[in-house]
Amino acid sequence: MGMDLMRSLSFPPGSHWAGRDDPGSSIAVPCFLHRWLAVSDYYQLDELLTPEENDLRIKIRLFMENDVAPIIPQYWETAVFPFHLIPKLGSLGFLGGIIKGHECPGLSATAYAMCISEVARVDASIASFCLVQSCLAMLCIAQLGSESQKDKYLPSLSKLHKVCAYALTEPDYGSDASSLNTVARKVPGGWVLNGRKRWPGNSSFADVLVVLARNTSTNQVNGFIVNGGSPGLKISKIENKVSMRMVQNCDIELKNVFVPEDDSLSLAFSRVMAAWVSIGIAVGVYDACRRYLGERKQWRVPLAAFQLNQEKLVRMLGNIQAMWLFGWRLCKLHGSGKMTIGQASLGKAWITKQARETVALGRELFGGNGIVTDFHVGKAFCDMETVYTYEGSYEINALIVAREITGISSIRPTSRL
Repeated sequence: MGMDLMRSLSFPPGSHWAGRDDPGSSIAVPCFLHRWLAVSDYYQLDELLTPEENDLRIKIRLFMENDVAPIIPQYWETAVFPFHLIPKLGSLGFLGGIIKGHECPGLSATAYAMCISEVARVDASIASFCLVQSCLAMLCIAQLGSESQKDKYLPSLSKLHKVCAYALTEPDYGSDASSLNTVARKVPGGWVLNGRKRWPGNSSFADVLVVLARNTSTNQVNGFIVNGGSPGLKISKIENKVSMRMVQNCDIELKNVFVPEDDSLSLAFSRVMAAWVSIGIAVGVYDACRRYLGERKQWRVPLAAFQLNQEKLVRMLGNIQAMWLFGWRLCKLHGSGKMTIGQASLGKAWITKQARETVALGRELFGGNGIVTDFHVGKAFCDMETVYTYEGSYEINALIVAREITGISSIRPTSRL
């Protein structure tokens, strides 16, 4: 990176490196950026990344720091999604993640993990928006759709010209996804869907929704691509959330919704990316704490000088190093085709558990300011609860791992009332 790029870099006021991009500075840009990224990278883990993965990581961080961080508190407070950011997110070139072809980026799992964690470092709601778009809806179309379906949907979705949602969970069924009540009945020319869904993100403004329903002929669960304006589709936003407030989660009712034959899909990467969302949240909280403890004083000394605060900060840092290495290894296993569903579930369960502890420690370090959205950690604390639960709760993921290592399943208990 040369001097022209150095002049183009802009760091937000208050950041550790604000004002340090003077072209006359003796600090070379690669070293400068490495030190800027290394606040939470105590073991130089970025050396495990390729130059391309690091460059993409820096690109996403600059966008999130400059374009997103200054405006996010007001949107979180009002539970409104910042729609004006969607075209900018689409132009960054990482949506579509690991999908190859059809104008998608074809990134490595590690590269996409870096992107999603950098987004989550600033805001988990926007990371969740990207996760739904790339790792749930788009990946479902890429893996199960026909070539004509991929050509029709993936190019516009990867550039965010269109937004998609993924509807699996129902009012009565979450972890037990095998018991879906939403049904699809075969009719001439296509399918008719009836049922209800709860919690799908992005659905209030989605152009298309990937809906999972039970085929009444085979009793198997199939996927269907439903246009957002389809007759019989009723979508209502879930209000009064205390976590992921900007994510537009909804209740969906499907009443005789017709889906053309061309839009039916033949039916654990998302769990890995959910783990990286929590890593990003933890890194963002650690970075904020390190800065805050150095700036705020009590009894005329920085909070960072107190032993109890130092111990909490070190515990947070240790958690982050371990989570990062765990997540990195999962990406490599996925990329080589060796990752099992149990490995993905263990990663999601353990990483989100450690991230939850890390974020809670950060909220403690901020004291009263830890519950104010302007200071970031309060928002992150609330958002972390959602990540801990979605893509399989800690308990369900633990049971999946236990089934794989013992050969005995205890996921579906039997009971006699």
